[in-house]
Amino acid sequence: MPKLREALSGVPAYRAGRPAAPREDGSPAYKVSSNENPYPPLPGVLEAVAQAATELNRYPDPNATRLVAALAERLGVETDELSVGPGSVGVFQQILASVAGEGDEVVYAWRSFEAYPIMVQLAGAVSVQVPLTADHRHDLDAMLKAITERTRLVIVCTPNNPTGPSVGLAELDDFLDAVPRDVLVLIDEAYREFGGAMDPAADPAKRYRDRSNVVVLRTFSKAYGLAGLRVGYAVTRPRIAEALRKTALPFGVSGVAQAAAVASLAAEPALLERVSALVAERERVLSALWGQGWPVPDTEANFVWFPLGAATEAFAVECEAAGLVVRAFPGDGVRVTIAEPEANDRLIALGANARDRHL
Repeated sequence: MPKLREALSGVPAYRAGRPAAPREDGSPAYKVSSNENPYPPLPGVLEAVAQAATELNRYPDPNATRLVAALAERLGVETDELSVGPGSVGVFQQILASVAGEGDEVVYAWRSFEAYPIMVQLAGAVSVQVPLTADHRHDLDAMLKAITERTRLVIVCTPNNPTGPSVGLAELDDFLDAVPRDVLVLIDEAYREFGGAMDPAADPAKRYRDRSNVVVLRTFSKAYGLAGLRVGYAVTRPRIAEALRKTALPFGVSGVAQAAAVASLAAEPALLERVSALVAERERVLSALWGQGWPVPDTEANFVWFPLGAATEAFAVECEAAGLVVRAFPGDGVRVTIAEPEANDRLIALGANARDRHL
C-alpha cells in the first residue's frame, strides 16, 4: 500500500451543513445549518455569470485582474495588497502554506471555525486552542499568553463562528500591539457585513495597514450570497500578499466566480438593504429567544448560538422534527442561521416550547 502522510492521521472530516429533506406532511423544511444567505444573487450578478459562462472553454484569469482592481477601489488599498482564492477557506490554506510547517504552532480560540484544526493539522502544524470566555468571546489575554517561540500564526475570528460575538476594535488594537512582529495575525472577517462594520472608519483592512504582521480575510459567500461560487480574499502588506499568490492553486477562482464577485461589488446599495433586513431579523429572533429565557449570546453575525452542552444533539433532533436542519456541535451547542422570516418564526415557536426540556 502507498504510504500516506502521518499528518493525515486523526484528521476529522469537515462536516458541511445537511440539506433539508422533504417533510411527510408536505410543509416546507429549512436548511439553517450553513449560514447561507436566503436571498438570490444581487442585481446584475446572474447576467454577469451568464456572460462569463460563454467562455467556459477558456482558463480564467489567474491573477483575477478585474476583481482585484474592483476590490482595491472599494477598499482604498493597492492591488499588490490583495490576494484572492477559492473562498476564505482556500485563502486560509494559502496563509498556512506561507507561514506554518511541521511542528509550528497556530493559536486560535475554541470553539471557533471548524476548518481551523483540520487545515492546521494537514499543514503539519500544531493547534493551540484557547478556550472562549464564559460569554463565548475570544480571551485575548489568554491567547497572548499562549504565544511561544514556535508560534507562526494567531487567528482572530470576528464575529466568531459559531458563537457570534465580535472582538472590539480597541481591544483588537491592544492585542495586535502586543503580538510579536514575527508572528502573523489573521483577522477572519467572514461575517463582518452583519456586524455594522461597513463604516470605512471601522475597517481593519485600513486601520491596520501600518502593521507588517496582519492579514484580513474576507469572503463573498455570506453577505454577498455567492457561497456556490467560492470567492474569498485577503488584504495585507505586499510581501505577505505575494506569498499568498505563490501558494495559491493555479486558476483556483473560476471566471464565472470572478465575474459574479465584480458584479456583486457594483450592487452595494442592494447588498446594504439585504444586510439591514437580515440584521433586523436577527435582532427580532434574539429578542424573542432572550424573552423565552434562552442564554444565547449577543451575536453580530447571521446566526444565533445555543450553548446547550450535553443537550445539543437532542435539541438538534427536535429542530429537525420541526423542519429546521441546524448545525450541531456535539457537547457544545447548536448554531442556527438567520434565514427566511418563516424559518425564523419556526425557530421562535420551537424555542418557546423547548426551553424547559433542554436547559
